[in-house]
Amino acid sequence: MSPRQITVLGECVADAFTQPASTSNELALRVLPGGGPANTAVSLARLGTPARFLARLSGDVFGRLFRAHLETSGVDLSSAVTAVEPSTLAVAELDAQGQAAFSFHAQNTADWQWTAGELAQVDLSQTACVHTGSLALVQKPGAPVVEEFLAAAASHATISIDPNVRPLLVHPDVYRARLTHWCGLADVLRLSEDDLELLLPGTPPEKACDIWHAAGARLVVITQGADGALASLAGERIHVPALSTSVVDTVGAGDSFTAGLLHHLGAQGLLVGRLAELRLGDVADACRFAARVAALTCSVAGPNPPWRSRLEEPAAADRA
Repeated sequence: MSPRQITVLGECVADAFTQPASTSNELALRVLPGGGPANTAVSLARLGTPARFLARLSGDVFGRLFRAHLETSGVDLSSAVTAVEPSTLAVAELDAQGQAAFSFHAQNTADWQWTAGELAQVDLSQTACVHTGSLALVQKPGAPVVEEFLAAAASHATISIDPNVRPLLVHPDVYRARLTHWCGLADVLRLSEDDLELLLPGTPPEKACDIWHAAGARLVVITQGADGALASLAGERIHVPALSTSVVDTVGAGDSFTAGLLHHLGAQGLLVGRLAELRLGDVADACRFAARVAALTCSVAGPNPPWRSRLEEPAAADRA
């Protein structure tokens, strides 16, 4: 069964990775297209899901880089907005384990300037699922417009949200204040264990799942790095282990996991409305597939998710 279209809404960010410089008074940067929603759209398209990206892309040098990257990966940009504002820049420093710490240059940039008119004409008739999250849901002035779009889309499509908390740019209290509302919109809530600690400090994952189910989210998936993922479907839970891989860095791993999860559910014809027919075994299969996608993403530098052909290679993640 061919998956139906997934529409992703959100930011595309220039991820600038620090590199060794020739002298001590220079800073060398390697710039790659990134941003959680953009990474998810790219990963979906590379896996074979028709992926449309609703983004505000600047006409600057970074915006041109974004367009080339997205289009080369097969992402549909027909509904993207050409923005006059500059692109958002995130400078990443990697630690010895490949974990990235980001600093953002995001004031008055293109990604957050959504207007109701820009989203009013978006046709969702061919869309099975709308996915969003990260900064697009909290950065004003566009965040309320995005929430209104999701509320309208919920009558047509499954809604997936990844909070992807960025405390250096937006205080976690802003996310906490909106999370119950997002759960009321979302059918799928995917977040990391770091997000969990920022949103509900000290709360066991199982209790957090119950809180978010009570607020409306049917499927909650908490990714836990090397410890795998906890998936909770209306209170029924399963733990899926991570795959062993040689980690270069973890940038984009969570976004790739989300894409793998949604792609697999869509390919099985399970991304339907409020997911009333979804069963825990279906979720387990989708999470195992998503873990492979995430492992392959960790095996290469930057947010560079695998193409479907890599997933078709036996034990690809173990050999990476």
